[in-house]
Amino acid sequence: MRLLHTSDWHLGQSLHNFERTYEHQCFLDWLLDTIAAEQADALLIAGDIFDNANPSSASQKQLYRFLQQAKERAPHLNLIIIAGNHDSPGRLEAPGPLLEAHGTRVVGTVQRKADGEIDLEPLVLPLTGRGGAVEAWCLAVPFLRPGDVPRLPAQEGADPAAEPAPDPAPDPYLAGIALLYQQALELAQSKRQDGQAILAMGHCHMVDGQMSNDSERRIVIGGTEMLPAGIFGPDIAYAALGHLHLAQSVGKQQHIRYCGSPIPLSFAEVGYSHQILRIDIDGATVREITPLMVPRAVALLRAPAKPAPLAQVLEELAALDLPQAEPERQPFLEVRVLLDAPEPGLRARVEAALDGKPVRLAKIETSSAARNTSIDDEVMTLDQLEQLKPDDIFRQLYRQRFDNDAPPDQLSAFTELMLTSRQP
Repeated sequence: MRLLHTSDWHLGQSLHNFERTYEHQCFLDWLLDTIAAEQADALLIAGDIFDNANPSSASQKQLYRFLQQAKERAPHLNLIIIAGNHDSPGRLEAPGPLLEAHGTRVVGTVQRKADGEIDLEPLVLPLTGRGGAVEAWCLAVPFLRPGDVPRLPAQEGADPAAEPAPDPAPDPYLAGIALLYQQALELAQSKRQDGQAILAMGHCHMVDGQMSNDSERRIVIGGTEMLPAGIFGPDIAYAALGHLHLAQSVGKQQHIRYCGSPIPLSFAEVGYSHQILRIDIDGATVREITPLMVPRAVALLRAPAKPAPLAQVLEELAALDLPQAEPERQPFLEVRVLLDAPEPGLRARVEAALDGKPVRLAKIETSSAARNTSIDDEVMTLDQLEQLKPDDIFRQLYRQRFDNDAPPDQLSAFTELMLTSRQP
């Protein structure tokens, strides 16, 4: 079989208030052509289909039109979608019966039986070849919330008076995820015939996975959500993962992969090689994994390459020479300015330097050479915080950002603002 692995489309996403429907449509059109050109047997979409849990009607229409066109271009195509942490599981699954009638299977939630036990059957899906015979099995596991995982069985015969084990107890959430994959794998093993591969899908953060700074939402604050590669047993030929936007393998194991997002979702992703992955399965094993690079429909630019003083930035912006383009194809621009004091007219000066140029100013990123210190370089008690006056905080924050004392005119303006805000 030949599989295509993609994830993290984030349909409906905006970049600093610029909508990105055109870029997403360019990717979807390219993906349709790729499905046909590569003669793919299956498309695995590993979560974060939408950018938020309440996607616009235009975003939903974009998805469903793609699914319809994909089946028209490749009637034999197995299409499996799992929910990510940005998706609403119920909303994603709502049209499931209709989609399944046309060959698309959507797994948004973990279902439970009447006795409360997890129903594993909807998570273990067959993949059929062009002749209609089952050639592989897929563990289609969506993003798991704490209430979705099975509880660890209590140890039988444990002596309450016995000394505790030297190793700390496993985190019940992570251990529950591992148990769910184990149970799903056992079910798949009971179903498969000789020569059939077992694949896994997941939307999760694996240990040592590299995150994007600006566009990825932490699943659980503190990093306790990170899963070890060992949850995917040796019988799993390939694990198609979503959540991290940088394409990467996990733990140096080439068969456990993030394909990454198909378009850059923040300026932190400018240097990413956006791709989908082609996986060729030979019987029960992977023969080859090949990245297929996604063309970038709209450029993301940073000027200058590193933050610089305003005069240098304005000179570089004035020298920008860009080809004319339709509004939806004009590059997005992040301007990076190094300041040693506030610059009230900063945006107006940047916009003036860009006047008439075919570019969209998305962000002005300011920074300084100031020390990276806390407000007072030491931990304050609640009593000390209570004694701080607004102008004290203003002075300290100014010094933290610009490494200088706040000038008198700035202090006077702040005082006037405070007095005005207190008037009825």
